Amino acid sequence: MHKHILFSHDEDFRHSHPNYEDYAIVSKRATNFLKERRLGNWQAIDIGESILQLDSNLLEMMENHLITYEVLASIFETKSQGKITSKSQLSIESKLEIVETFDNNLIFFPEYDVAMTLAFNYSGGNTWPEYHFFATSTETALAFLKEINEKMRQLLMQSVTYLVDTEHGVQRRKYGEQASVNREDVLLDENIKQDIFRSIDEFFKEEGHFFKEYGLPYKRGILLYGSPGNGKTTLVKSITGSTKAPVVYWQITEFTGSHSVQEVFGIVTRLAPAILVIEDIDSMPEYTRSVFLNTLDGAQSREGLFIIGTTNYPQKIDPALINRAGRFDRAYEIPSPSEKVRESYLHKLDIKQIFTDEQLVDMAKRTKGLSMSQLNELYMSVALNWHYDGKLAYEKRIEELLKQNKRSIKNEWDKDEHSIGF
Repeated sequence: MHKHILFSHDEDFRHSHPNYEDYAIVSKRATNFLKERRLGNWQAIDIGESILQLDSNLLEMMENHLITYEVLASIFETKSQGKITSKSQLSIESKLEIVETFDNNLIFFPEYDVAMTLAFNYSGGNTWPEYHFFATSTETALAFLKEINEKMRQLLMQSVTYLVDTEHGVQRRKYGEQASVNREDVLLDENIKQDIFRSIDEFFKEEGHFFKEYGLPYKRGILLYGSPGNGKTTLVKSITGSTKAPVVYWQITEFTGSHSVQEVFGIVTRLAPAILVIEDIDSMPEYTRSVFLNTLDGAQSREGLFIIGTTNYPQKIDPALINRAGRFDRAYEIPSPSEKVRESYLHKLDIKQIFTDEQLVDMAKRTKGLSMSQLNELYMSVALNWHYDGKLAYEKRIEELLKQNKRSIKNEWDKDEHSIGF
């Protein structure tokens, strides 16, 4: 049963309602053209702000030949009818080539009876870009959106997606598979490791069956804190690399605002169950924090999301972030490595076996207070000496790193006699 339309496309209202005709002309031409291609009750459908993300999702699927499409027509002859740019906004490749775009093109998806374009509106003497989404019914549009979301979820499980806040809004970047980190390679207290990995495994096992069985809200948040270089990022990589779920990293910048918070959570919620990683969460601009906290409180915006926040400076974290249930459920300190962990890590690094067991034990004792990344630097610099001069001289390099730590804590870099000129 078709609704009765009071102002139909079949009539011309240029004389009585000229501004309406300015607004309706794109929709009128597009639906008439679609009817010629495929019979049906073609109509404009409002799908809200999700159309912004749908644009990039569809372009990526088209680029990867995961969906059948036809470019039926260009809208305005005076606007560009083709696009040459880097392979995709979602890629780091810089090679120029011809790419598909919705800008000024009417693109039809014949398997679903839907179409989309980004045209310009010239109403009232003003000009602005405007998305148009067409379908033969609202039910057809809904089925299309659900299937596209599921297809994108499966596609994004093959890579890590980065959402970056820019002055032009939230941009999505895809960097492919990240370097694999096995859970066994995470050097951390076994009780903490077990607690974290059990939590993540149960969350994604049988789509959260554990949470449903025990009547728990299907959402989870953990905060990892500790000094820089002690393995927070490594732990996160071991979690995301060993879990069958889409992984989204959200890069907070000076452009992060209330709109980007809503957009990011809108994106990841459609991918749920999924992992959202927010590194350096303390860098969240102060004017955005209340919106972020309110979003964390929202049951619907968190449904199916496992959120991992990290910070090097827990003292900068708003107490409201971790002192209220339902935001971050647990906070785990990732401490400086113990002597046992330092010795184990140095053994792991020494694949050339340039050190004796006694030397590794001695190094572990001497390096109290150094981070995992500093141990890595220690091994690399000593290995360079060994490679070129046949000398280890690890004692001197350890002293330098410990002195560097003290200067960093006391902020006494200007007293360094080996200044590098800043």
